[in-house]
Amino acid sequence: MFGLNWGELVVIGIVALIAIGPKELPTVLRTLGQWMGKIRRMANEFQTQFNEALREAEFADLKKHADELSISVAEIGKIDPIADVQRDVERSFQEPPAEKQVVGAPATDIGNPAPVTAHPSSLPPIDVPLPEPPAPVTHEDLAPAETAPAKEPAKQGGSSA
Repeated sequence: MFGLNWGELVVIGIVALIAIGPKELPTVLRTLGQWMGKIRRMANEFQTQFNEALREAEFADLKKHADELSISVAEIGKIDPIADVQRDVERSFQEPPAEKQVVGAPATDIGNPAPVTAHPSSLPPIDVPLPEPPAPVTHEDLAPAETAPAKEPAKQGGSSA
């Protein structure tokens, strides 16, 4: 407990026997034991209260962490991906602001040319002729094709016997 070994305890006991006397030694040892018991109980009570305060602090930290998690989960529940996509689509169909520069406008600085962006209504119309539609399908197109008569093989040699 105090870092005393058996040899030191024997020396202390002999000095106490000589200094206190054999008659008073049992009373002194009993009183010393009672005081040691009180000190141990006080130390155990202090340690118990310290551990309880530490546990309460840990519970407060855990409660704070749990509250933060519940708030973040509630925020995740508020996310609506469909509404976000709908908002993005609506923004893409809105007409862009008229402040954008038209293709072919002069650059403001030779070293830093202006970005090339165009307003959709300023582009020239594209005039590409469409191909002619195919002729409608008739019954004759679906009829089986006539087969040509097979040719007879030509005889070789011309002599008859």
